[in-house]
Amino acid sequence: MKKTCLFIFLLIITSVSFSQDIKKVKIEDVVNMIDTSSTPIIINFWASWCQPCIHEIPWFEKAVAELKDKQVKVVLVSLDFGKDYREKLLDLFVKKQGYTSTVVWLDETNADKFCPKIDSSWDGSIPVTLMVNNQKKYRQFFEYQLKEERFKLELTKLVE
Repeated sequence: MKKTCLFIFLLIITSVSFSQDIKKVKIEDVVNMIDTSSTPIIINFWASWCQPCIHEIPWFEKAVAELKDKQVKVVLVSLDFGKDYREKLLDLFVKKQGYTSTVVWLDETNADKFCPKIDSSWDGSIPVTLMVNNQKKYRQFFEYQLKEERFKLELTKLVE
C-alpha cells in the first residue's frame, strides 16, 4: 500500500512539474513576439472547441520537429473564452493533447480590436496561421485550416 501511494504521489508530482504553464497575453504581446523573433515563427490562433484547429496542430508540431535544426518556433494562441476555462480546463486540454509548442491564452475578446493587428484581412474566423521570418522579410497569413501537405510546403518557404 505504501509503495502504491508513493507511486501515485510521484506520478502527480511529475505530471505537475512537466505540465506547461499557459501564460495570459494581450495582442500587443503576440505582436511583439512576431516583430522581435530572430528565428522563423509560426503563430496559430485556435480554440479547444474548433475541430479544424485541433486537427492541424499535430501536423504543425510534427513537421517543425523534423526541422529542429532550423529553429522554427510555434506559438499556439488560444482564443478560448473565459478566465475560469483557462484556469481549470485549458491546461488539462493541452496536456491531454500532448502539445509541445508554446501555448498562450489571449486575454481579449474584441476581435475587431485584435484581428487587424495580426492581418488586416482577418475576419475573426479560426484556425488562422501566420508564418514570419523577419530575417528574410517573409510573412504569410492563412485564414483557413492548412492541410498537412500545404503546411509542409509553406514551412519550406518559411525556412529557406
